[in-house]
Amino acid sequence: MSNRGLDVLFVESDSSGKSYQELSRVHSAIETPTWSLLLAQSCRSRRFGAAILDCNAERLPDDQAVQRIHDAKPRLVCFVVYGQEPNAGTRNMSGAVRLCAKLKEAYPEHPTCFVGSHISALPKEVLAYDFVDIVLLNEGVYALHNLLLSDLHDELGKVNGIGYKQNGILILTPPQQIVPQHLMDRDLPGYAWDLLPYKQKPLDLYRAHFWHAEFNHNLRTPFAALYTSLGCSFKCDFCMINILNRVDNSDGIVSADSATIRYWSPDFILRQFDKLVEMGVETVRISDEMFFFNRKYYEPLLRSLIERGHNLRMWAYSRVDTVRPQYLKLFRKAGIRWLALGIEAGNQEIRREISKGKFQEIDIQEAIGQVRDHDINVVGNFIFGLPDDTYGSMQQTLDLATELNTEHANFYPCQALPGSPLYYMALKNGWKLPDSYEGYAFLSYECQPLPTKYVSDADVLKFRDEAWQKYYTRTEYLDLIERKFGKEQRKNIEDLTKIKIKRKILGD
Repeated sequence: MSNRGLDVLFVESDSSGKSYQELSRVHSAIETPTWSLLLAQSCRSRRFGAAILDCNAERLPDDQAVQRIHDAKPRLVCFVVYGQEPNAGTRNMSGAVRLCAKLKEAYPEHPTCFVGSHISALPKEVLAYDFVDIVLLNEGVYALHNLLLSDLHDELGKVNGIGYKQNGILILTPPQQIVPQHLMDRDLPGYAWDLLPYKQKPLDLYRAHFWHAEFNHNLRTPFAALYTSLGCSFKCDFCMINILNRVDNSDGIVSADSATIRYWSPDFILRQFDKLVEMGVETVRISDEMFFFNRKYYEPLLRSLIERGHNLRMWAYSRVDTVRPQYLKLFRKAGIRWLALGIEAGNQEIRREISKGKFQEIDIQEAIGQVRDHDINVVGNFIFGLPDDTYGSMQQTLDLATELNTEHANFYPCQALPGSPLYYMALKNGWKLPDSYEGYAFLSYECQPLPTKYVSDADVLKFRDEAWQKYYTRTEYLDLIERKFGKEQRKNIEDLTKIKIKRKILGD
């Protein structure tokens, strides 16, 4: 550790109330702050002093958070802005800018820094706030190390991969590389789990998604989420995940310009699982965009988890066209009980268009049947309001969802998330975008989806909300949940469907 005390305090602000409305009290997840954990551990490996203030987990009011930050006396206050989903960096900007503004008002002497997906997408917009001193571009690992070696003021121009202000002028320094594949284990050396707050035992302030815990509130904590890889090789129009790989400061750069995946070694990730098990964690989210993609990495990891005999309750992501049936037995035996599948749309042409023609046409029913045959529950991910959607095609998507009758289904309204190709398509075509960060939150009061060529934004959101209600109140679905998980779990879902979220554009 450096002899300068606390070099950097990573701050996770709380945006949950506006993002999830009434659902934030009990039903929404509280995830471990993945990137704060990764950055803190990386800084500690370079002998910098690091700490984490997770306002979301502790449910800290802003005034208390400001005082906690000041009392910690960090050289740098770094607001880390991500979220439960990789695309939540924009919606969580609401809490970060609110808290940072209050910190600067109370204690202007603290240097402030922002890092996250929205920052990487629109660095100049974020840097323009008078209370933001510095932004880190892309994932910011090497930029942060070099920034902490500087005096945080006169030497900023020598630090690549950042943005700062000089005499009121916004300056972006030359790009800094992201951590390359061969240095992942060394330069992103795990998670600083010991820096997280807890009440009685480690990770007990964090809770899994309701469905991940089989709709049983008692199984939701302790909980942790981790990556075994970073990024995605696909270039879907609606996604911005790869904006974190950005190494070009030019205007108009989108996530599709840097579609790539980097992996930690299986042995390295296995040690992370071992640490979680030692802390009593059984419920784990594998946050990778495409865990079920490269068997060179997932196969040895899963086989080692089986050898360890860990009793884990895990879920992982895949696209429905990348599922390999011959490995499903291995997945289930290792503890993956849920597989979240990107299906997106019921209409094949619309699905092909938004995935840049890379979506292989398969028998979706057969693929999901194969997953279920191996006692793995399915999460179907669907999007309403894609650019070419009509009422008829959105109904096709809902019909497909009800026909599949998966154990859980996510219904998203299509939004032009900053950093995605769709964002610049919306700007070019003059489509209405949200005028607040909360407008990018799928479940917020201010949610502002895109209109399609044929359906208004309000009607897209209305269709999405009604589709969700229809899906989760169907007898066929509730019977499935009772049969698989029990009567109490069925009642838990019935209670959930009674919570009505309000929508500004629908006149609530």
